[in-house]
Amino acid sequence: MIYTIKNELLTVEVSSLGAELQSIKTNDGCEYLYQGNPEFWSGRAPIMFPICGRFFGGKYTYLGKEYEMGSHGFARHSEFSLSSEAENAITLTLVENEETKKSYPFDFKFDITFSLKGGELFVDYKVTNTDEKTLIFALGGHPAFNVPLDEGLNFEDYVVEFDKVCDAFKLELSPTCFCTLEDKLYTQGGTKTIKLAHELFDNDAIFLYNVPKKITLHSPLGKRAVTVRFNKMKYVGLWHATKKPAPYVCIEPWSSIPSKDGEVDNLLTKREMIHLDTGCVHKTGFSIEIK
Repeated sequence: MIYTIKNELLTVEVSSLGAELQSIKTNDGCEYLYQGNPEFWSGRAPIMFPICGRFFGGKYTYLGKEYEMGSHGFARHSEFSLSSEAENAITLTLVENEETKKSYPFDFKFDITFSLKGGELFVDYKVTNTDEKTLIFALGGHPAFNVPLDEGLNFEDYVVEFDKVCDAFKLELSPTCFCTLEDKLYTQGGTKTIKLAHELFDNDAIFLYNVPKKITLHSPLGKRAVTVRFNKMKYVGLWHATKKPAPYVCIEPWSSIPSKDGEVDNLLTKREMIHLDTGCVHKTGFSIEIK
């Protein structure tokens, strides 16, 4: 089912399948969210839970048992239920079920709230551990934005820009998109602006850390822009389909990283995971400001 929230500036659509954003439109009818053209990529804004990225071999171990799980986890393929709805906000919820238990042996409650305030969309994650054992998970977002946003401009007219210069480190990935643990400075002398070009993504995604928690997609030649804030997420990724002139770019706040290349993870020791005690709640998220 598709739900709609709106205010005086924006109209946003969210699907109950995967709690995935379907549309972010301004009141003048401009669509900011990529619309999932399968020629390039059929996604729009999938949710990452309970992992970000891939397990090596598509599997992991936990307490001596092996489990299989696809990339980015199962939430993006799961049907969420409606918990609350208002004109400018909605909360969708996923809890464990027979299907999730096949790949993830935990009880949990995962709430995602989408809310509007002025020209900003807030995406708030709330994970509750309803199990008797420690819950181990990661969270992330994968929203894709149309590029160009302004009529008459091209993909290469756009940049992504942090709000200040930083010494950004790049997560070094293998050709199969697993971590090598050989991270490097992304550019010497500091990074603030990354000029977009399709060739930038020929080797897949660019994941950065040690960066400001505010990044803006815009063109010096245009008027429209998207700003993503991710105050509680360590990593931010930039991506579009490899070796294609894809008309979008994803700005992806993640709390965690893929597996190390060649290493089947033990969930208890997997790097950068969140460990949540019984009965406790973890809150994080990001926002999307539209200009």
